[in-house]
Amino acid sequence: MEILWLDQKDVRSLLNIPDAMDAVEKAFEQHGRKKVQMPSKSYLYFEGHNGDLRTMPAYLEEQDVAGVKVVNVHPDNRQKGLPTVMALFVLNSTETGAPLAVMDATYLTDIRTGAAGGIAAKYLARPESCILGIVGSGNQARTQLLAIANVFDLGEAKVYSEHRDRAEQFKQEMESKAGCSITVCSSIEDVCDCDILVTVTPVREPIVKREWIKPGTHINAIGADAAGKEELEASILIRSRVVVDDIAQASHSGEVNVPLSSGVIKVEDICCELGEVIAGLNPGRLDDSDITVFDSTGLAIQDVATALLVYNAAKEKGVGKKLPMF
Repeated sequence: MEILWLDQKDVRSLLNIPDAMDAVEKAFEQHGRKKVQMPSKSYLYFEGHNGDLRTMPAYLEEQDVAGVKVVNVHPDNRQKGLPTVMALFVLNSTETGAPLAVMDATYLTDIRTGAAGGIAAKYLARPESCILGIVGSGNQARTQLLAIANVFDLGEAKVYSEHRDRAEQFKQEMESKAGCSITVCSSIEDVCDCDILVTVTPVREPIVKREWIKPGTHINAIGADAAGKEELEASILIRSRVVVDDIAQASHSGEVNVPLSSGVIKVEDICCELGEVIAGLNPGRLDDSDITVFDSTGLAIQDVATALLVYNAAKEKGVGKKLPMF
């Protein structure tokens, strides 16, 4: 019995934003119709190391595919020359339980999260949206931009980073790839003057104020992915139509987790899950003046769907290294 090993170079050669968006959208749709098995992600917190380890299993019933991702988040890794997020994915046979493939999932995580942001904007933002604002300039800012540019005809993307040199580097690298002009802004308030706002920071205190958000804006809240994290003032959520990727998981670790735990909002204030919007079971945006928020925590179904895409492409193209199981 053999396992297919795919390193990051292999995964990069096989995975792109448009294909990932198709796979992830189908996974969300299955989630909306309750055709998946997906426990909430589990966490190990490493006291004194400013980091955690997460496990994320899922089973897509209609595609009959399952697997699990192990991923860390260590914000201080940047200072050590390491990625802040590193991940490994195991794709399993549902017939025997045997591992079919093990692959690097660091790049996969970036792509599938960006894909979810693009899909959320597709269903929740105003169709004529053309100005994107991004708070943060890391890897996730890049994939969010590419995914949203895959859906909308962007004329401008605004970016803010507390490290201006990183924002300037983002502009130089991404302007041609995204096919739109990129403006480096000197404040978060300036970035918020947009049609679609993306927040991709690890902060634990809100950095986006309600008065900066104009009617009709759609927000992808990406950064809050663990208990205690939040990027938006709670008053934004109170006045918005909030759509989460998964209610149970978002309640524990998404943008809504702090407002929920403090009683500022209730679970009943959450409109629905993104999969329900895609499946046509619940409406997303009702009016052009609505402020909509997508609370993304990152779901294991996204990883399974994307890993299957990579695995099938690898078999077709003969990419990867076969390793003996026993």
